[in-house]
Amino acid sequence: MAEHQKSGVVCQVAGERRHFSEEFCKILLTNLYGESVMEKKSSYDVCIVGGLGHVGLPLGISFADSGKKVVLYDINQKAIDTVSRGKMPFVEAGAEEVLKKVLGNTLFISSDKQVISQSHFLVIVIGTPVDEHLTPRFSIFEKFMDEIIGLIRDDQHIILRSTVFPGTTEKIKRYLESNNKLARVSFCPERIAQGKAMEELRKLPQIISSFDEASLKEAKDLFLFLTDEILFLSPIEAELAKLFTNVWRYIQFAISNQFYQITTQQGLDFYRIYEAITYKYPRAQSFPSAGFAAGPCLFKDTMQLAAYSNNSFFLGHAAMLINEGLPNTIVQRLKEKYSLKDKTVGILGMAFKANNDDPRESLSFKLRKLLQIEAKRVFCSDVYMQGDEFVSPTDLVENADVIILATPHKEYADLDTKGKVVVDVWNFYGKGGLF
Repeated sequence: MAEHQKSGVVCQVAGERRHFSEEFCKILLTNLYGESVMEKKSSYDVCIVGGLGHVGLPLGISFADSGKKVVLYDINQKAIDTVSRGKMPFVEAGAEEVLKKVLGNTLFISSDKQVISQSHFLVIVIGTPVDEHLTPRFSIFEKFMDEIIGLIRDDQHIILRSTVFPGTTEKIKRYLESNNKLARVSFCPERIAQGKAMEELRKLPQIISSFDEASLKEAKDLFLFLTDEILFLSPIEAELAKLFTNVWRYIQFAISNQFYQITTQQGLDFYRIYEAITYKYPRAQSFPSAGFAAGPCLFKDTMQLAAYSNNSFFLGHAAMLINEGLPNTIVQRLKEKYSLKDKTVGILGMAFKANNDDPRESLSFKLRKLLQIEAKRVFCSDVYMQGDEFVSPTDLVENADVIILATPHKEYADLDTKGKVVVDVWNFYGKGGLF
């Protein structure tokens, strides 16, 4: 069967099943009805499902700024109210200025899922989470597709954007076919660093993947509005490329954190060794410093890759134990040196990464739970977010006996911590990581 025929339709003609190309069907329907019912005009070029989140909103703003008519579909009313006022609901450098420019012109917001059927490209930013047993949960995707299947048109193009378990793109394609839908399906993984999306969407090459040349071309033409460089992979290759990227970073962090634990346990300063290794030594320039490796992707994607490899990905499991175990290492080390039950401990920074307001999967909260068992009292502070029992950074420094810099926000650089026990895993203050 020719490649272009795979996206066509099968009909019964004179008792015989015949396969017609999609192009032939368009011509036939146009001759019969005067317009192609397979190319129903869309109200929007792009609909982003989950469009007000960290992945969807910068993407939608960027497409809208490039002249595409974009609708952001989301059911988070608080985020809808915020973005409708031209305000970003989270920290994203350079996004708010562009948002104000495109809002109401080429960018629109809706909580009505009917906009799904009114758009040509349907970009889905729902990822595959893992459950309490560290097993991927595809059921979320299945439930979502069941909810919108009646809104899908044959001439639409569905693009999966977030990390998915390998094989998900093909599974979605089969699901659509089983429901007699001809919509195209592609996987085009996001590659941005949170907080730098507006820059990196324009700067980084875009990976796209699909099942036929027509779909690849259509996806390529869409993302050429953002970047000049396009890389082509098969869907399974693109899914693994996304996982490999995040898992590689997670393992790198685990190596540094393991070295940090080894040196600290021996009463040595990891950063004296680290700085000697990395100083003008080209083969060590990718060696990261120690620190909390957290967030919504790294841990989850490592566990997805482990599940995909039939739980034989021992390197990934080891990385998980090291990174997730760093808060416990800090608490145990403090217990060895100080009477924690008589100490007030302050945690500076509760977001999962520096200069950001995202608390998802932050190890600062794990650290707080451990300290609430061991310490006399625990204070928390973050300059980008608020929460229960949060205090200002100055109040935290004043009242805490032990200060743990969990998230090195730039605003903490000028804090006066003299006379305090300071745990600085990141070497943010340049005094080493020993405590």
